[in-house]
Amino acid sequence: MAAHGARRALTFSRLKRGSFAHSIVYLALLVVAALVNLGGVSGLGSILFVLGMAHGIGWIAMTLLALAALRLRVIGLRLAVAIAIVGAVGPFVGSAEFVREERQRGHHPAC
Repeated sequence: MAAHGARRALTFSRLKRGSFAHSIVYLALLVVAALVNLGGVSGLGSILFVLGMAHGIGWIAMTLLALAALRLRVIGLRLAVAIAIVGAVGPFVGSAEFVREERQRGHHPAC
């Protein structure tokens, strides 16, 4: 019974949105880090910290969700690996894998 409720709550579309949100946070983190380290912009330490924490916590959350979704057969192993392993250093790969898998399935679930 609990698995049925989890399957209803943990959908492909929701995971995809979470992956893209995580990618946006990571992109913001890269931009702010570049401004601080390459551009010499000061005063962004707090923003850099918050984005870093959001990326780290987001990666942990996405990993746990991906493992649950894999177990419930909502996503396949390739996508789960892209999220959980590669997602720590490049969440864009997970987002790209969602697009690839969606195309492979031959339909576009509503976002």
